[in-house]
Amino acid sequence: DLQLLGIGRTGHAGFNEPGSAPNSGTRLVTLDDLTRRDASRDFGGKEYVPTKAITMGMGTIFKAHEIILMAWSGKKAPIIKKAVEGEVSSEVPATYLQLADNVEFIVDQDAAAELTRFDKPWLVKDCEWDDQLIKKAVIWLSNTLGKPILKLTDEDYNANGMAQLVTERGPSYTINIHIFNKLQHTITGWPGGKPGADDSQRPERALPEKKRAIVFSPHPDDDVISMGGTFIRLIDQGHDVHVAYQTSGNTAVWDDDVLRYVEFAIDFDRSLGKDTNQLQGVYDDMRQFIRHKQPNQPDSQEIRNVKSFIRKSEAIAGARYAGLADDHIHFQALPFYESGRTAKLSVTDKDIELTMALLQQIKPQQVFVAGDFADPNGTHLVCFNIVTESLRRLRETEAWVEDCWVWMYRGAWHEFEPYEIEMAVPLSPQEVIRKRNAIFKHQSQKDTPVFPGDDSREFWVRAEHRNRETAQQYDRLGMANYEAMEAF
Repeated sequence: DLQLLGIGRTGHAGFNEPGSAPNSGTRLVTLDDLTRRDASRDFGGKEYVPTKAITMGMGTIFKAHEIILMAWSGKKAPIIKKAVEGEVSSEVPATYLQLADNVEFIVDQDAAAELTRFDKPWLVKDCEWDDQLIKKAVIWLSNTLGKPILKLTDEDYNANGMAQLVTERGPSYTINIHIFNKLQHTITGWPGGKPGADDSQRPERALPEKKRAIVFSPHPDDDVISMGGTFIRLIDQGHDVHVAYQTSGNTAVWDDDVLRYVEFAIDFDRSLGKDTNQLQGVYDDMRQFIRHKQPNQPDSQEIRNVKSFIRKSEAIAGARYAGLADDHIHFQALPFYESGRTAKLSVTDKDIELTMALLQQIKPQQVFVAGDFADPNGTHLVCFNIVTESLRRLRETEAWVEDCWVWMYRGAWHEFEPYEIEMAVPLSPQEVIRKRNAIFKHQSQKDTPVFPGDDSREFWVRAEHRNRETAQQYDRLGMANYEAMEAF
C-alpha cells in the first residue's frame, strides 16, 4: 500500500504534532496554534478552525509499503530542511521518516531551497563557480566568521569548506576585492541613475537623465511599505513617476470600518440638507448583512465598494504625500481580484490587456514590481506574472520595451538576501521618517490588519526593521554604515 503525506510548518506529518511518539497509533489530537493559523484562510478565520483532528499515528504510517511526503513553496523550505537534515526528534515528528527505508520526499525547487545541497553546495560537493555563487559563498563565510569581507584569509576559506574556490580562483584577497567591489557597486543614492556620471559601475543608467518610471503596487499600500523611500527619492530627483495600484485590496478592510465610513457619509449628507433615506437604507442592509455574515461568505457589492473606496482614498493620500500628482496615480482594479473572497479568480486576457494599455500609455524606462511572493493570499505573484506577461507581449511590437528595465522590490513580507541585491538605496534618518509617514496614510492597515501573516508587527515596523537590517548586513560585510536601505 501507499501512504501519501504532507508536512506542516510545525513538522507534523499527518497531524502528528510536536511531541508525538514514533510508535503512535491513530488517535484524536489537539492541533498546534501554527497549524490552525495556516488553515485559517480555508475556514474564514482561525476562530473557525477546529482545535482537534483525527490522524494516523507515526507507527501506523510506518506500516505502509511505500511512503511519499510532498511539499510545495518556499514557506515549507525551513521545515523541509529540518525534516531531511535535522536530528531525529519528537519536536519535529517528520524527522522520524529518516528512520524508514521506504520513504521518498517529493518537493519543488522553492521547498528544497534551504537544503544544504542547494543552499550551500560548497559544503557537500565541488561546485561550478560563477559570480553569483561566489558572491553568495563569500558573504556566507563573512557572516559565519563575523569578519568583514576584506579580512577573510586563505585559512578561513580552507577551514570552512571553500578550499576548491580559493584554489581555483584565489588567492583569497583577489576573491575578496572582487566581491567587495560588486557589493559596493550596488549602492546608489540615485535609483533613477545619476545625471552626468560614469554609469559603468552603477546599477542604473545615467541616460536619459529624467526617466519615466512606474511602480506597480499589488495592493494599495505595497508601494510605500516596500519601496517608499525610493519612491519619494525618484520623485524628489525629478523623474516622471507613476504608480499603478493593481487591485482594490477590498478584502483587507474590517467590516466595522465600512459602517463607520457610511455613518460619516450619512452625517455629511445630512449636514448639507440632503435626503439621506436611500443611503440610510443601504446602511441598514449592510449592518444586517454583517451581523449574519458567515465565514468566507463574499461581501455584498455595496460593502465591497466601500472597502475599495477606503483603500483608494488611503492610496491617494500616501502617493500625494510622496509628491505625486493626481494624474500620475492609476487604479487598475484588475478583474482577477474581484471575487469578494480571499481565493481569487483566474487571470484572463482582460487583466493583461489593462496592464498593456497602461504601459503603452506611459512607455516607462523603469518598471518596479513586487518581488516578495510570501504574501498570505498569493496576490503578489499573480500581479508580478501579469506585468511580465504584458511586457513580453509588448516587446513583440514596441521598440521602447527594449530600453525598459524591471526592478523587483520586497519589504512587506520578507527581504532580499545580500547576494541577491542588485541595487541598494540608502535612506537617511529623515527619509525613514518620511517613508513611515507615507505608510501611516493607510489607516485601515494600522494596528491589526485583516491579513497580518505570521508577523504580528505593524507593516511600518516590519519595513523599518528590514530596511535597517539590510543596512546592518552591508555594514558587517565592510561597507559604509547607513541608517537603512531598500533593496532591489
